[in-house]
Amino acid sequence: MKPSNQHTIYIWQRPDWPNFQWDSDKLLAPLTRLSHLHGQLTGQMSMLGFNDKSETQLKALTEELLNSSEIEGIMLHADSVRSSIARKLGIDTDGHFVENHYVEGLVDVILDATAHSGEPLTDERLLRWHCALFPTGHSGMYKITIGDWRKGDEPMQVVSGALGHEKVHYEAPPSSVVPKEMTRFIQWCNNSPQLPFIKAAIAHLWFVTIHPFDDGNGRLGRTLTDMFLAQMDDNNTRFYSMSAEINRNKKSYYDILERTQKGSMDITEWLLWFLDCLEKTILRTNDTIKHTLQKATYWEQFHDVPVNERQRKIINRLWDGFDGKLTSSKWAKICKCSQDTALRDINDLISKGMLRDSREGGRSTNYILP
Repeated sequence: MKPSNQHTIYIWQRPDWPNFQWDSDKLLAPLTRLSHLHGQLTGQMSMLGFNDKSETQLKALTEELLNSSEIEGIMLHADSVRSSIARKLGIDTDGHFVENHYVEGLVDVILDATAHSGEPLTDERLLRWHCALFPTGHSGMYKITIGDWRKGDEPMQVVSGALGHEKVHYEAPPSSVVPKEMTRFIQWCNNSPQLPFIKAAIAHLWFVTIHPFDDGNGRLGRTLTDMFLAQMDDNNTRFYSMSAEINRNKKSYYDILERTQKGSMDITEWLLWFLDCLEKTILRTNDTIKHTLQKATYWEQFHDVPVNERQRKIINRLWDGFDGKLTSSKWAKICKCSQDTALRDINDLISKGMLRDSREGGRSTNYILP
């Protein structure tokens, strides 16, 4: 294929495409760390009870969908995403379900990819995912081809900047070669013996480089990442969100993609970036699960101690991340009760050893977990 821009040769235009290469020696240390961390994560998950495990899965999937959409500039309502996932997983939540066809489609896609991660990838499956992302047949105000490979105007470019001052970051293969490219990609996905960590990284890069759809390529590329990573987890269950970490490092994500797509077939730099991102993801999740175990131990310790609904609500908020410091006035406001009732609740918990005065001094006394 001849380059359309005389100054830039993209990776798919190289004669050895798609024979990716990398320096295995440079990957040895991060892969060793990842395997160790993943083992720790699996061990910690086995210590969680059913409810805590379900809650961890619900949180990870919610984070995944919120962040994968946010990377593309689409802001979703967390409660809507969470309640949709919970309903489809059969998990009870306090959230009120509000139907949103886009969110429902996202949830269907991520659950199909992860809960059935061992099933073969097919063009029909990918096309179904694409239809689910765009139930109206439009991306914003624009009508797009859905449920089929792109057939739009050439060239398909990733562009930023104001009108008249655009910068082309990447140009995808012409739509005429997409069916052939996707056949080769899908065959590799189903037959490659690579480690899931490496397979997830290559699949992500390869898919977004082909850019097979009019829109949704980034979201579906990250879905494929989740699918391959889920193959390593117990019962294909997701307990961490790669997209959340990518979103925290969005600029470097786009930078490394652009450098790789304009580089040689040696993708060592991309693989190192991806593995580092995944390592940070699992470290964060390990910390979250440690916190969940501490919360479970707390409630087990006070299992036979009577508490009212206001007290239970505030204690759970303290465990799950309370905004600021807990004072009696905040207690009264959150629980919609009087200041006197709030103080009685607080003093009762202190007497039972379930709460304590922070002893920080200042104008308002605040309270923390023991």
